[in-house]
Amino acid sequence: MTEQTLSSAEAVTVARAGSQDSYRGPAEWFTGSVRVDPLFAAHQPAAGSGALVTFEPGARTDWHTHPLGQTLIVTAGCGRVQQWGGPVQEIRPGDVVSIPANTKHWHGAAASTAMSHIAIQEQQQGSVASWLEKVSDEQYRGV
Repeated sequence: MTEQTLSSAEAVTVARAGSQDSYRGPAEWFTGSVRVDPLFAAHQPAAGSGALVTFEPGARTDWHTHPLGQTLIVTAGCGRVQQWGGPVQEIRPGDVVSIPANTKHWHGAAASTAMSHIAIQEQQQGSVASWLEKVSDEQYRGV
Protein backbone atom coordinates (compact mmCIF):
# COMPACT_ATOMS: atom_id res chain seq x y z
CA MET A 1 0.00 0.00 0.00
CA THR A 2 1.40 3.41 -0.91
CA GLU A 3 0.97 6.56 1.12
CA GLN A 4 -0.94 9.45 -0.34
CA THR A 5 -0.09 13.06 0.26
CA LEU A 6 -3.16 14.93 1.44
CA SER A 7 -3.79 18.61 1.06
CA SER A 8 -4.58 20.54 4.23
CA ALA A 9 -8.24 20.66 3.13
CA GLU A 10 -8.33 16.84 3.07
CA ALA A 11 -6.43 16.19 6.30
CA VAL A 12 -8.14 15.24 9.55
CA THR A 13 -7.46 17.85 12.23
CA VAL A 14 -7.77 17.70 15.99
CA ALA A 15 -8.65 20.89 17.88
CA ARG A 16 -7.23 20.41 21.37
CA ALA A 17 -9.43 21.26 24.33
CA GLY A 18 -8.50 24.70 25.62
CA SER A 19 -6.62 25.64 22.45
CA GLN A 20 -8.96 28.58 21.81
CA ASP A 21 -9.42 31.45 24.24
CA SER A 22 -12.63 31.68 26.25
CA TYR A 23 -14.53 34.95 26.23
CA ARG A 24 -17.37 36.59 28.12
CA GLY A 25 -20.73 36.62 26.42
CA PRO A 26 -21.29 40.23 25.33
CA ALA A 27 -23.91 42.27 27.22
CA GLU A 28 -25.48 43.13 23.85
CA TRP A 29 -26.57 39.47 23.50
CA PHE A 30 -26.80 38.16 27.08
CA THR A 31 -28.17 39.00 30.53
CA GLY A 32 -25.94 37.90 33.42
CA SER A 33 -22.58 36.17 33.44
CA VAL A 34 -21.90 33.91 30.45
CA ARG A 35 -18.64 32.27 29.29
CA VAL A 36 -18.16 31.04 25.73
CA ASP A 37 -15.52 28.41 24.97
CA PRO A 38 -15.21 28.05 21.18
CA LEU A 39 -14.96 24.42 20.07
CA PHE A 40 -14.84 24.61 16.29
CA ALA A 41 -15.36 27.11 13.50
CA ALA A 42 -16.86 26.59 10.08
CA HIS A 43 -14.33 25.41 7.49
CA GLN A 44 -15.52 25.55 3.88
CA PRO A 45 -17.45 23.85 2.45
CA ALA A 46 -18.96 23.10 5.88
CA ALA A 47 -20.91 25.92 7.50
CA GLY A 48 -21.23 24.58 11.07
CA SER A 49 -19.61 25.94 14.22
CA GLY A 50 -19.85 25.03 17.87
CA ALA A 51 -19.11 26.33 21.34
CA LEU A 52 -19.47 25.27 24.95
CA VAL A 53 -21.52 28.00 26.61
CA THR A 54 -21.75 28.27 30.40
CA PHE A 55 -24.47 30.39 32.03
CA GLU A 56 -24.25 31.36 35.70
CA PRO A 57 -27.53 31.15 37.66
CA GLY A 58 -30.15 33.45 36.12
CA ALA A 59 -28.03 34.23 33.05
CA ARG A 60 -29.60 33.91 29.61
CA THR A 61 -29.44 34.89 25.98
CA ASP A 62 -31.53 37.66 24.50
CA TRP A 63 -34.33 36.66 22.16
CA HIS A 64 -32.73 35.62 18.87
CA THR A 65 -33.07 33.50 15.73
CA HIS A 66 -30.70 31.38 13.64
CA PRO A 67 -30.99 31.37 9.83
CA LEU A 68 -30.39 27.60 9.63
CA GLY A 69 -31.48 26.56 13.12
CA GLN A 70 -29.48 25.50 16.17
CA THR A 71 -28.89 22.38 18.25
CA LEU A 72 -28.14 22.57 21.98
CA ILE A 73 -26.72 19.61 23.90
CA VAL A 74 -26.99 20.20 27.65
CA THR A 75 -23.83 19.04 29.43
CA ALA A 76 -24.23 20.26 33.03
CA GLY A 77 -26.63 21.95 35.42
CA CYS A 78 -30.23 22.96 34.90
CA GLY A 79 -31.46 25.41 32.29
CA ARG A 80 -34.43 26.90 30.53
CA VAL A 81 -35.44 27.38 26.92
CA GLN A 82 -38.44 29.12 25.40
CA GLN A 83 -39.78 29.60 21.91
CA TRP A 84 -41.70 32.85 21.31
CA GLY A 85 -45.31 32.27 22.34
CA GLY A 86 -44.54 28.94 24.00
CA PRO A 87 -43.94 27.81 27.58
CA VAL A 88 -40.60 28.00 29.38
CA GLN A 89 -39.16 24.46 29.37
CA GLU A 90 -36.60 23.01 31.78
CA ILE A 91 -33.51 21.39 30.25
CA ARG A 92 -31.00 19.07 31.95
CA PRO A 93 -27.78 17.17 31.11
CA GLY A 94 -28.22 14.83 28.17
CA ASP A 95 -31.17 16.78 26.74
CA VAL A 96 -30.87 17.77 23.08
CA VAL A 97 -32.78 20.88 22.04
CA SER A 98 -33.50 21.29 18.30
CA ILE A 99 -34.41 24.83 17.31
CA PRO A 100 -35.79 25.24 13.77
CA ALA A 101 -34.51 27.91 11.38
CA ASN A 102 -35.70 31.45 12.07
CA THR A 103 -37.49 30.47 15.30
CA LYS A 104 -37.43 33.25 17.90
CA HIS A 105 -36.18 31.81 21.19
CA TRP A 106 -33.91 32.21 24.21
CA HIS A 107 -32.02 29.82 26.50
CA GLY A 108 -30.05 30.05 29.72
CA ALA A 109 -29.54 28.81 33.26
CA ALA A 110 -32.17 28.20 35.90
CA ALA A 111 -32.53 30.87 38.59
CA SER A 112 -30.42 29.05 41.21
CA THR A 113 -28.27 26.67 39.12
CA ALA A 114 -25.63 27.21 36.44
CA MET A 115 -26.04 25.43 33.10
CA SER A 116 -23.66 24.51 30.28
CA HIS A 117 -24.53 23.39 26.79
CA ILE A 118 -22.80 22.78 23.49
CA ALA A 119 -24.35 25.05 20.87
CA ILE A 120 -24.07 24.01 17.21
CA GLN A 121 -25.28 26.19 14.38
CA GLU A 122 -24.58 26.90 10.73
CA GLN A 123 -23.86 30.22 9.13
CA GLN A 124 -25.72 31.62 6.16
CA GLN A 125 -24.11 34.50 4.30
CA GLY A 126 -21.68 34.95 7.20
CA SER A 127 -24.36 35.12 9.92
CA VAL A 128 -25.21 32.52 12.58
CA ALA A 129 -27.75 34.58 14.55
CA SER A 130 -29.96 37.65 14.51
CA TRP A 131 -30.09 39.19 17.98
CA LEU A 132 -33.33 40.77 19.16
CA GLU A 133 -34.66 42.28 22.41
CA LYS A 134 -33.78 41.34 25.98
CA VAL A 135 -35.77 38.62 27.75
CA SER A 136 -37.72 40.34 30.53
CA ASP A 137 -37.65 38.99 34.08
CA GLU A 138 -41.34 38.09 33.68
CA GLN A 139 -40.63 36.14 30.48
CA TYR A 140 -37.68 34.41 32.16
CA ARG A 141 -39.86 33.36 35.10
CA GLY A 142 -42.56 32.17 32.70
CA VAL A 143 -45.30 34.42 34.07
